[in-house]
Amino acid sequence: MQIYGAPKITKILRNMGEVISERTVTKYMQELGIRACYVKPYTITTISEDFSCRLKNILKRDFSPDKPNAVWCTDITYIWTREGFVYLSCIMDLFSRRIVALELSRTLETIHVVNAIQKAKLHAGNKVPKVIHTDRGVQYTSDEYYAATNGIEQSYSGKGNPWDNACIESFHALIKREWLNRFEIRNYNHAYQLVFEYIDAYYNTRRIHSYCGYRSPFEYEKMYYTTHSAVKTAA
Repeated sequence: MQIYGAPKITKILRNMGEVISERTVTKYMQELGIRACYVKPYTITTISEDFSCRLKNILKRDFSPDKPNAVWCTDITYIWTREGFVYLSCIMDLFSRRIVALELSRTLETIHVVNAIQKAKLHAGNKVPKVIHTDRGVQYTSDEYYAATNGIEQSYSGKGNPWDNACIESFHALIKREWLNRFEIRNYNHAYQLVFEYIDAYYNTRRIHSYCGYRSPFEYEKMYYTTHSAVKTAA
């Protein structure tokens, strides 16, 4: 799919039994004109009011919780279609970088953010996280959002600082450069099909992630539960 760069290709080849260095893979890629997709640097696109007395950064860029469903992060991104923009709201479990819920909408109304939260809570059952982190968008400072996340600590990025929510920002850049930018998206339905295909059929289940030890998010979580189940059994 012309997605992976030399480090991941090297890892896959070694897992297949090949003896090869990353430097050699890089050389072959250059000779063949193959390179990984490039992520553009972050740019600040929204400016929100300073609610510093209320909106605290509890997460403080600690993107490595020690178990699944401990910390979620969420954000909204724009997707262009020939019929106008649609808006993708995703919720990520920071433990494995898995997308636990998504909502694609035709408007930026808060109800769509709430719908994503409800989907994530339904999926998690009684394992809702301790913390959920967002930027300071109006959807995430609304009464509806506070009600939907009742019982979860709300954490917020600093004013105008996307790096505080870098993991979900990075994912939204990833889905565009690896997948959505390859298509001229016709409309909402076409966008939904593409988003679903990427997240459910590829990103969560098959795409290896360096953070996960070159496993997919599902494989990384499965390894966690298998290991902890074995520890409990031994105890």
